[in-house]
Amino acid sequence: SLLMKRKLFLYNFKNLRWARGRRETYLCYVVKRRDSATSCSLDFGYLRNQMGCHVEVLFLRYIAAWDLDPGRCYRITWFTSWSPCYDCAQHVANFLRSYPNLTLRIFTARLYFCEDRKAEPEGLRRLHKAGAQIAIMTFKDFFYCWNTFVENREQTFKGWEGLHENSVHLSRKLRRILLPLYEVDDLRDAFKTLGL
Repeated sequence: SLLMKRKLFLYNFKNLRWARGRRETYLCYVVKRRDSATSCSLDFGYLRNQMGCHVEVLFLRYIAAWDLDPGRCYRITWFTSWSPCYDCAQHVANFLRSYPNLTLRIFTARLYFCEDRKAEPEGLRRLHKAGAQIAIMTFKDFFYCWNTFVENREQTFKGWEGLHENSVHLSRKLRRILLPLYEVDDLRDAFKTLGL
């Protein structure tokens, strides 16, 4: 099935601040070709981690096999249950540098941090610097995913308690991660000057 089961989506994409037990990453994707002012959908679907291979790398293998036309522009949109780990962020950044005609937007339900809490933020910064647009999923993104990727049997998407608050909290956290380092240093200096 091209569509994800409802329970699978709700369990894996719930934007909890502490999502213990959710070890798999799911990635819903839309691939479009841009022709001047219009765009044409080429493919959509979802993937999940496979044994020994993260979902981001699986998607890169999948799209690399397409033999994309370097004379055309492509836009890929991901909706992920977890943000990429450091290694995956590196792979995706390198891929984007190899395909300057491709743009990538990533909307993620939750931010992933491993034991080394400095690695993942650095990976996200490098990915952002390579041109990927990274954002936290909001209600409208969950709503879109529900209607596009989920076998919903025409049931309307109902947000869970805390969805909006968690999106705002995670968005602020992501914004702090993606701030250029010199801006962070400027803020620290400003706080020191103010005695805060």
